[in-house]
Amino acid sequence: MTVASYRSNSTAILLLDPYNDFLSEGGKLWERTKEIAEKVNLLDNLRNIIADARKADVKIFFVPHHRWSEGDYVHWKHATPYQMASSGRKTFAKGTWGGTFHDDFQVHDLDHQLKQYGIERIICIGLLANTCIEATARFGMELGYHVTLVKDATAAFSEEAMHAAHHIDGPTFAHEILTTAELRTALSCAT
Repeated sequence: MTVASYRSNSTAILLLDPYNDFLSEGGKLWERTKEIAEKVNLLDNLRNIIADARKADVKIFFVPHHRWSEGDYVHWKHATPYQMASSGRKTFAKGTWGGTFHDDFQVHDLDHQLKQYGIERIICIGLLANTCIEATARFGMELGYHVTLVKDATAAFSEEAMHAAHHIDGPTFAHEILTTAELRTALSCAT
């Protein structure tokens, strides 16, 4: 596989949902993500990609999932089972530890749009591979961005979900599906 060239002035890392509820012991969804996250070495891979992106002067955008607050989904006609379960658990609740980004991935820049920076390539990492990553990446492709997925810089609730995200669905919209090692090599050459 030939890895694309990532230029720092037109590439951005999109880190989705690095919440404690997903990534930390004691998080409301940690027991569901733990097996896959540990298998792919998720936290270290995310840390390394973010560090390499910063060294290469690649912009990093933190993309948050909806944060739960009292009354969410009450008047929705078509809330999904996942949304209802999230509401019952109070997943990613505003003002709570679980609804705060993991200590290694605190928010630095959420106010600017990708196009304001001339971004043409997006690299999607974070959680979950088969839901938020897929939806964000697919929409990015439809908006005209070159999309890269990093299969060991994300996790899901099951092996089947990871397989679907990277081997079935991902190839229909992603321009590249890399490993962390491949991306790190490419970022080290970013100009």
